[in-house]
Amino acid sequence: MTRETLTVVLCGDDGVGKTSLAVTLLKDKFIPNLQDVLIPVTIPRDFSSSPYSPQNTLLIDTNNEDLTALHKSLKLADVIWLVYSDHESYERISFHWMMMFRSLGLNIPVILCKNKCDKDKKDGSLHKVRSYSHSESITSIPPPPENDTKVEDEEFIPILMEFKEIDTCIKASAKAKYNVNQAFYLCQRSITHPIAPLFDAKLGDLKPLAREALERIFLLCDNDQDNYLNDEEINFLQRKCFHKSIDINELEYIKQTLLHYSRVNHPRFSSTYGLFVPGKGITKEGFLVLNKLFAEKGRHETIWGILRAFKYTDSLSLERNVLHPKVSVPSSSSVELSPRGYRFLVDLFIKFDHDNDGGLDDDELLALFKTTPGLPQLWLETNFPYSTVVNKRGHVTLQGWLAQWTMTTFLDYRITTEYLIYFGFEPDTKTALQFTKPRKYRRRSGKLYRSQVMDRSAFNCFVIGKAFSGKTTLLDSFLSQPFTDVYTPTTKPKIAVNSLELKGGKQYYLILQEFGKMEHEVLSNKEKLQECDVLCLTYDSSDPDSFSYLIGLLNQLEYLKDLPTIIVGLKADLDKQQQRCTTQPDEFSERLYVSHPLHISSTWLGSLNELFVKITEAALVPANNTPDLPEEFRKPMTDMDYRQMAVILGSTVGFMTLLSFTVVKLLKNSRND
Repeated sequence: MTRETLTVVLCGDDGVGKTSLAVTLLKDKFIPNLQDVLIPVTIPRDFSSSPYSPQNTLLIDTNNEDLTALHKSLKLADVIWLVYSDHESYERISFHWMMMFRSLGLNIPVILCKNKCDKDKKDGSLHKVRSYSHSESITSIPPPPENDTKVEDEEFIPILMEFKEIDTCIKASAKAKYNVNQAFYLCQRSITHPIAPLFDAKLGDLKPLAREALERIFLLCDNDQDNYLNDEEINFLQRKCFHKSIDINELEYIKQTLLHYSRVNHPRFSSTYGLFVPGKGITKEGFLVLNKLFAEKGRHETIWGILRAFKYTDSLSLERNVLHPKVSVPSSSSVELSPRGYRFLVDLFIKFDHDNDGGLDDDELLALFKTTPGLPQLWLETNFPYSTVVNKRGHVTLQGWLAQWTMTTFLDYRITTEYLIYFGFEPDTKTALQFTKPRKYRRRSGKLYRSQVMDRSAFNCFVIGKAFSGKTTLLDSFLSQPFTDVYTPTTKPKIAVNSLELKGGKQYYLILQEFGKMEHEVLSNKEKLQECDVLCLTYDSSDPDSFSYLIGLLNQLEYLKDLPTIIVGLKADLDKQQQRCTTQPDEFSERLYVSHPLHISSTWLGSLNELFVKITEAALVPANNTPDLPEEFRKPMTDMDYRQMAVILGSTVGFMTLLSFTVVKLLKNSRND
């Protein structure tokens, strides 16, 4: 994130040349016999600066006569430019200046600058110091200069080790205009590209959060999933992070550097240690060592260039506004995946289906979610992968994978946008979504009901009924899971999502939810009911005490009659029983002006398909199944209705149909090969 203004405070003992450094920086020339202190001055951002540099920098010069004013200035600082020039002023850094900063409670970076270095050598020559540039590269690791005074100077090493607040040390000369601009740039860089979150100087290694972020970036760039970054993948990383192609010579230098590092640090395992393998590429450990070298050589702009290209903040977390972009969704609209979102998820499935068997096994799912915090909590709470379509071995199919994400997007699109970023979706996750029109209502004979739906391809059905009525078996049957006689009470919400075709081959996604012990709580929440497109009221036709539960529920919660409703008698393969209630199911449905109960058995595949189609049609034309709406306001869906919806939904549904055929064909061809 770009900072608007950065405050740099110059301080140090009298006579060390603080004001001379400031004036030389501003005037680009040395001016002798200056006033004691320079007034604060704002320096605008140079046009060639990094996009993460501050817009402006406020430079505050100080003197030591007024301690109150000095302390006030220090408390305004984002970074301290601490200057010394001789042995005496060097000694006071430890026992005076650093102690003062700590006593003021300052937890900000300090740039330590030794001024008057034009006097270091009698012949007037200056030490060489490597330059710093705003334009970095994944391949920019130059060999260390012969006299690198930034790190190797004996004065700097002890004080760097003693005070973690000291970010960088540099030698400069205001008189010789030597490293003045560089010292100022280091002050800016300590804020815009901080080293503290990345590198532990005492351990000499990357910090855990930095390693974790870089490991994730490695996995995202390893497009062919072979655990190596080849030249093409490194070039992709270079272009994404630094907007330029890789230089072949520089890349070769990187490879030789990693091979040399292996031989020096792991001589016994230099051929197998695995930083760089000729013919394959850079390994994950090699990529981490590469970034460690960047940090050691003061090239942490390069590391930040990589991290920020992948949307990491200074705290090494992903940007919140990227994970959860601001989206305005009307209360009665639903959120669905766009063709672009489906295409990305299909590509992701194919990428991680390593054995090309059309299913994601546990290892493949683990690899797929390795760049994320793990499976979404919603999936864990709803028994994934058995909330969607799996093959005979229990592996998620492409149909199930897309259905699962359709359901996730419908119920909470923020989970989808978050995980798309974790998976590496670009550029804006809002392009992976599309929004349906707000739900419209009509009023007839005093009854308010929902209008016909034309632009939705996913519908949500609440499956309601007394315990042991067969709701869980119904959900399992929707996913073609085998029937079991073992009864397991549903204690927490359960979901099943699958796609189905209506007349004319039009494809929709249907989400079935049952709530177990939370059923009454959910139905009492009118806001939660806004997510419901159809109520499926179930009873056990072989249990005489089952239907009375539904009568009591609708009498208690009258507003449920505002929702499209399907009544279903389950376990129809068993002996049908007279219900012990004042109104029998057929009579009750007639009073509500809804269709007679469908009689369903998990062993009757035809009846199951009829039910799921009926539920979807009830969501598409709510008037036909809304209780207490007179018969004259109902009409069956016509071919014209289907054609109109096909036109409106064609961009997504047509895309998905074509995509399914293409992927199946590709998978078959790969298996034949």
